[in-house]
Amino acid sequence: MTKLTVLVTDDDQDIRDGIEIYLKNDGYNVIKAADGLEALEKLENNEIHLIILDIMMPNMDGITATFKIREVRNIPIIMLSAKAEDGDKVHGLSVGADDYVTKPFHPLELLARVKSQLRRYVQLGTYNDETAKVEIDGLVLDEDAKEVILEGEPVRLTPIEYKITELLMKNAGRVFSIREIYERVWNEEAYNAENIVAVHIRKIREKIEADPKNPRYLKVVWGVGYKMEK
Repeated sequence: MTKLTVLVTDDDQDIRDGIEIYLKNDGYNVIKAADGLEALEKLENNEIHLIILDIMMPNMDGITATFKIREVRNIPIIMLSAKAEDGDKVHGLSVGADDYVTKPFHPLELLARVKSQLRRYVQLGTYNDETAKVEIDGLVLDEDAKEVILEGEPVRLTPIEYKITELLMKNAGRVFSIREIYERVWNEEAYNAENIVAVHIRKIREKIEADPKNPRYLKVVWGVGYKMEK
């Protein structure tokens, strides 16, 4: 299998070099950038499978870079930030990031998150099911193409958004708690997962619902969780 390539973007050279060592030791190709502008240039000129992106950088910060990346690409983005508040975490996720790591972090923790995101990105559709397509009133999950189609038009979802949609569509009518969604999609124990899941649910609704405040497909069951309407 071709080596996967990770783009490491941080204005601190020591952090870039340190992350590079761990990633290369684990078999990944590494490309480095010092700010968001350079990251966009590297992304345009190289085959990148995952981006590690610091939030606070000169020239172009990570939030702005994520907006621009999400206009054209759905590859996994892991954000780095020295800020630990939930609000910053939610902000990063709301603009399209798939995961968030707070500085200072242990390199092995970051490496584990990289592996988890790449596993989902490269091997989407790992839930066991004999049907390659699931359709709910004009909304289609195509597992072969790894995409969601609404009224004949593909919906641009991030890898995490796809996995949540896949889980709910393949179990239409079943209510999943926030903890269940987080643990099934992120493959780790849920801790303070409410805001994280809620942000992704909101983003999915914005993409598949004509009126996100009065959803046709993705319903909330108050006090219990979420479900995809049959």
